[in-house]
Amino acid sequence: MESFDVILVGGGLQSGLCALAALHRRSGLRAAIVERDGRLGGNHTWCFHGGDVEPEDQAWLEPLVVRCWPSYDVAFPGFRRTLDVPYSAVTAERLDEVVGRAVRESSGGAVFCGASATRVAAGEVELADGRRLRAPVVLDARGPEPGDPGGCGFQKFVGLELRLAGPCGLERPLVMDATVPQRDGFRFFYALPFAPDRVLLEDTYFSDRPELDRAALRAGILAASEARGWSVSEVLREEEGVLPMPWRRPAVSVEPPYAGGYRGGWFHPATGYSFPIAVRVARRLADALPGGPGTAAWARWRSEHERQAGFGRLLNRMLFAGIAPDERWRVFARFHRLPEPTIRRFYALRSDWADRVRIVLGSRPHALPTPRMLYRWLTA
Repeated sequence: MESFDVILVGGGLQSGLCALAALHRRSGLRAAIVERDGRLGGNHTWCFHGGDVEPEDQAWLEPLVVRCWPSYDVAFPGFRRTLDVPYSAVTAERLDEVVGRAVRESSGGAVFCGASATRVAAGEVELADGRRLRAPVVLDARGPEPGDPGGCGFQKFVGLELRLAGPCGLERPLVMDATVPQRDGFRFFYALPFAPDRVLLEDTYFSDRPELDRAALRAGILAASEARGWSVSEVLREEEGVLPMPWRRPAVSVEPPYAGGYRGGWFHPATGYSFPIAVRVARRLADALPGGPGTAAWARWRSEHERQAGFGRLLNRMLFAGIAPDERWRVFARFHRLPEPTIRRFYALRSDWADRVRIVLGSRPHALPTPRMLYRWLTA
């Protein structure tokens, strides 16, 4: 049996950040990551806004960032806005490189890629090949639990990273372009210009259904590229996702082994952004090592998170249960007319009460909810 100070099950964003934070704060810590695929990070792109993370975390996060833009755009019918908030991107390839190197080069650390965990318990993880790993702290961050989440909308997308024959003409990310035809709920395109001739273009939906017609969306993205005047030389990479947008509080245990990432409900329910929340979990876990946070501290952190996440779930309930699918884009157009600090705090999952009032009053095509709408929001 191999022994470590912390075992991180699942090689995605949450485990990667926990490993980096722990090694940054605790020299000599023995960390292990268990990932069923052949590399860490999967096939994802994660982004975060300036102000989402604390200055104290910038040093250990900086190696992960592949590109940072000083601002970003949003676009809706009859309305376009540039928000002067930095926007940073992290790729799975960079996560695999940085985290894998940091763990392997640390004393006593290990990365178990191509290894499935068949049993994850407090203090112990058993792998499919019979190996057993032991640590006083185990974090299970293998993604959402399988099955029907119930009480939920979905953010779903297909993205293509494109090599173009010429420059794309984008100086900064176009984080939400809802000028496209609306269908299957709220629809928008998302564009990240990694280089003048290289762009990630995603077709995204906030939908009532999780089904994803991958072939149709791929074809639509290529057609949209041509319509933008982009001649595609090569499709470099493809990614996709179906993320829950719940409006009910998840039943998550606070007992060890601790649940991290989406499995533990550590994400923004109304946006799908997980990076800032994952950073907070990583920092707190790192500060509690090598002994671990204990059930009481973990429960306190969950409670603090839920005070903000509950507001996000309320907005999801309002959006999916109370607003017609073809009207949902208006909610987001109104939201992006709010003061920039309100928008910034919302994405960081740090809204204050004044922010919440502004957001709720601007979240419907009409100023105030009707009694029928209130009933649907509360009983859906």
